[in-house]
Amino acid sequence: MEEIATTVGEVREVAASVLQAAGMPAEFAARTAWALAMAEAWSRGSHGVLRLPHYLRRFEQGGTNPRARLRLVSSVGAVTVLDGENGLGHWQAWEGARQATATAGRLGVGVVAIRDSGHCGVLGLYVLPMLDARMVGLAFSNGPAAIPPWGGHAPVLSTGPIAGGFPGSPSPAIVDLSTSAISRGAIAQAAAAGRQLPDGVAFDREGHPTTDARAALDGMLAPMGGAKGFSLGFLVEAITGALVGTRLSTDIADPLNPKVAGSSQRVAHLLLAIDPMRISPDGSSYERWTRLQSEVRSAGGRPPGSERPLHPPDSHPLTLARSVAGAVAEAAGRLGVALPASWTASSA
Repeated sequence: MEEIATTVGEVREVAASVLQAAGMPAEFAARTAWALAMAEAWSRGSHGVLRLPHYLRRFEQGGTNPRARLRLVSSVGAVTVLDGENGLGHWQAWEGARQATATAGRLGVGVVAIRDSGHCGVLGLYVLPMLDARMVGLAFSNGPAAIPPWGGHAPVLSTGPIAGGFPGSPSPAIVDLSTSAISRGAIAQAAAAGRQLPDGVAFDREGHPTTDARAALDGMLAPMGGAKGFSLGFLVEAITGALVGTRLSTDIADPLNPKVAGSSQRVAHLLLAIDPMRISPDGSSYERWTRLQSEVRSAGGRPPGSERPLHPPDSHPLTLARSVAGAVAEAAGRLGVALPASWTASSA
């Protein structure tokens, strides 16, 4: 697979310029671009620049509102409810995380529910405001239905992403996973690169196991861990689509499907921040988190997410598939945005 060399800073600049040209306010475009660049820095390209042309198509066809704001629905005690006005989820989930962290600073716990939002990329990014404040962060989201019930034949649940951040030394641990055996973004990435999928992670539209990435995009995903994975995904759907609303996953449009680019998503996010000093005022929680990480390492393992760069500099090197850079360059051309020569050449 041919690649181009780029950097975190260049990806942020390119993505922000294109999103702004498509109608997003500068502040929200910049935060969304940051999230796409961070996905690449975390080696999660399935949720990075690959997604940008799909977001732009949804803007063009009316499925996502580029000018959306976060509207306050209610705020009572530690719980705030926001309406995302069918906008992109990256900047909205980030703002929800910031508000949850601020509330936890006052009350010990903060909960922010965001309804009628959109895809937010790598969910683990939205525990960073909590970690920067030395708090625990939890994040949940839903999306288009892709997973059938265990033993079933039709998709009911989304990939059920879950993220949790826990302070510790020398770095925090960040759990970031989906309850499917593979993400839809990873399948799209494989399809774009012409790669086969591993056995046992996806089904075609008739429910037959497949390793064909393009067939899997029109089909379904296997839950991780069989029936237990489905149950965990059900938990995520219950506290996002059902509790927060306003749509269950079976009613959410797939952002990767051009046939429904004009249909709204209205995804749900739930962000929670917990101040550990309200539970262990002597600070012993931090000591136990650090010891837990040490024990994992002593046993030959690695604490989840502990090696990810939390604040990479703009010079942090990245690579992108030429096909991905070319798709962005093509979209940028339609918007009249000039890109670096390496991106433009890749679209030829």
